[in-house]
Amino acid sequence: MRTTRTVPARPVLITALAVTTAGSLLLTPHTAVARPEPPVTREGPAVDERAARAPESAAERALTGQGSPTTGTGRGYPREQVLTPDPENPADRSIKLGLTPYHGIAPKLNALQRLGDRVSVEVAGRSAGGHRLYLVTVTAPESARQARTQERMRELIESAPGRAAKDPAVKAGYKTPVFFNNNIHGNEWEGTDASLRIVEQLATANDAKTKDLLAHSRLYFNITANPDGRIAGTRANANGFDMNRDFVTASQPEVRAMRQIEIDKQPAVMLDLHGYVNGTLIEPTTPPHGENYEYDLFLKNTYANALRMESAVNGLGYTPAKDGVRPAQIPFRDQEEGWDDWPPIFTPQYAAFHGTVAAHTVEIPLAVNNAAYTSLPESELRRRSAINVDVAGAAIRATLDFVRTNRASLVADQIEVFRRGAAGAAQVPVSEETVPGVPGIGPEDVYTTDFPRAYVIPGGSTAAARLVDHLLANDVRVTRAARDFRLAGRSYTKGSYVVDMHQPKRGLANVLLADGTDISDKVSVMYDISGWSLGRLWGATVEPVTSGGLTGLPLRTVDEAAPVGHVAPRGDLRLRLDDPQEIAALNALLQQGVSVRGSADGSAIVPASARTKAAAAARTYDVAFDATKATGTSELRRLRVAAAVTPGELFALREMNFDVTPVSTAVLNAGFDWAAADVLFVSAGLDHGALNTAARTALDAFLDSGHGLVGRGVAGAGLSTAAGLLAAKPVEGNGDANGVVRVVNTGPVTAGAPDHGFVYAPVWFTDLGPGVRVEQTYGTGNPLVSGHWRALEDGSGGPAQAAGQASVVSGSGAVLFGTEPLFRDHPKGEFAQVARALFTVAQARGGTGEESG
Repeated sequence: MRTTRTVPARPVLITALAVTTAGSLLLTPHTAVARPEPPVTREGPAVDERAARAPESAAERALTGQGSPTTGTGRGYPREQVLTPDPENPADRSIKLGLTPYHGIAPKLNALQRLGDRVSVEVAGRSAGGHRLYLVTVTAPESARQARTQERMRELIESAPGRAAKDPAVKAGYKTPVFFNNNIHGNEWEGTDASLRIVEQLATANDAKTKDLLAHSRLYFNITANPDGRIAGTRANANGFDMNRDFVTASQPEVRAMRQIEIDKQPAVMLDLHGYVNGTLIEPTTPPHGENYEYDLFLKNTYANALRMESAVNGLGYTPAKDGVRPAQIPFRDQEEGWDDWPPIFTPQYAAFHGTVAAHTVEIPLAVNNAAYTSLPESELRRRSAINVDVAGAAIRATLDFVRTNRASLVADQIEVFRRGAAGAAQVPVSEETVPGVPGIGPEDVYTTDFPRAYVIPGGSTAAARLVDHLLANDVRVTRAARDFRLAGRSYTKGSYVVDMHQPKRGLANVLLADGTDISDKVSVMYDISGWSLGRLWGATVEPVTSGGLTGLPLRTVDEAAPVGHVAPRGDLRLRLDDPQEIAALNALLQQGVSVRGSADGSAIVPASARTKAAAAARTYDVAFDATKATGTSELRRLRVAAAVTPGELFALREMNFDVTPVSTAVLNAGFDWAAADVLFVSAGLDHGALNTAARTALDAFLDSGHGLVGRGVAGAGLSTAAGLLAAKPVEGNGDANGVVRVVNTGPVTAGAPDHGFVYAPVWFTDLGPGVRVEQTYGTGNPLVSGHWRALEDGSGGPAQAAGQASVVSGSGAVLFGTEPLFRDHPKGEFAQVARALFTVAQARGGTGEESG
């Protein structure tokens, strides 16, 4: 479910949003009024260990490999395989709801494949917890030759859309791809069961409509996108990630699997089945709309299919009085704001960049998760789940009928998306004329952007190579200069990367690389993040080129970034510590017992005797060890970090190879051995005032005895104040604010960091006491570059109040961040700030740095 606040609907209001709460069917009449609750979902602490995990070996494979490929391999359809059953798990949370437990899915898929020649099963990857991700394809049988023909047409549609639009073979014979994504939030279960039911029906139905559908379509079902959460009854996967927020960075293996399905299958239509909103909520959304989409094509098809799904759901006959089920609603029609499609972090919004012209989040109606799961009788939970399965099935069936009757226009519109990108054509603003049949289109719905002619990413750095590989993984086309060149009056060196914005997926390239837009004046509140520029946040230089041509430039297409890792052949070695991969390399060396010293400029000095180990680290992390004559000023030791943090922060710390132990108020109150930690990082889940006497005494003793604190946000600053570490007053900005901000780096902790940061409920520091250093400030004027940041009603908490104020401060034994340098794996260029802070406070307070046994 996407929890949000709502405001009155457009004049064409049919229904208004009502979110089902635990134990209540919300049967009373409601009006279209602003609701201050429920609040936007925020990241919580990372100590919830309930998410299911398979054996460690499977989890390791999931994080390092993608599993079986989903690309065509010259085989036809069906592509059957016998799946080994998973061990029965009586603790699977699906069982209580009368739904299919994860261990029941493989046997069902085996049985479905035996029903005929329409159903194929592939393993698209593994979850963070090591569970298989099943991709089911339903289509009429194809020979290997026919499958290769389909693949050639799919490639033609993307790579040569102008030709594809005129190709009679494409019009007559291309099978429209459709994608159904289920259970991405693990405790929103029923899409899985509805899809299994639909697959069974399609496997054996012999009516003319089914035969026609399967002869002209390929239907792809991601049976459960989040098996970890399905088993454990959690929204997140085993890493604690909400994967419907991860599509910009694709940090999680499940998201990388879904990304590859989007690329390989290129669906024209997709559903992402969620819960729980009563009545059933069916996108398209309210403004603001993503400015990089071909939104006229997207809205045309998404709204048309939404009407079909609405009719099908309402046609089931469930009523508020009899069943507690309200009529379905369409936010674009029925709401004014609060349910937007602005960021590409959500599955349907990301799909639009791969040519999906009708993409929907569908929120089925009756809550069975969270408090409802534990408070309601099992019989009521099963009644609700059965209705939810029916509703999800109705949405799927309506979509299949929509595809069957509109396949030619859907494929034509997908081709047009790619054609506009490849030709560098202008976007078409939505209006009643350009999108006929969609009611209520107004100027508030018009969002477009000016695409640059190209982006140039100077090569030679770890950050640039990482960014280029990420673009390529997202199917963005990148070239590299074979020699120096000039473009639009500027000179660039050999090895620079060029992203030609005349390419089919220009929208995806731009949404990843552009600065983004400040939309603070467009709407009063946003659902989730509003700014995310990898160009500003990943540490690489990204230069937009607004004019000029690329013809004749010495550019060669690349399929991977050129490696930058190297080790100087002689002398001691210097490793810069400006990038998370450099921090990971440092920690790998420290783990191996290499003697490393810190230098005054913040880099690490590695002795010549460790050259072989440095060479291995250079290859593994793609980092550079340069020759140096510096000897260093202090010994760096491997740190054991106790961390009360969000899942994203925990993931980032471990990505940098820190030895991390999650802690919380509850963990400390239960008794925690501080001898196993060298430094404490706090951002969430640890309240000094809620500690019992023994826990508070032990924590204070740890901090008083020469161990440091790194704090983020009000929780970290609050602990610093309670422990008497740093004289600094935290000031909270608007809690709904988020985005990319300009910053000025002034201290050693932030040396080498990008001049842009990320905020999510920003904080700044005033009333600084003696000995407190300002490490970083927010930019003057309006520091917000892209995102949404307004002052509160009393005028406080806005960007004008934050301008020029300290965003990162340090002192003896503590560093405090008001920004979000480790947010959801997004601002990778900022990660090293936290690493430097950890090493700084450990050194300043004389932490032991002793290795644990």
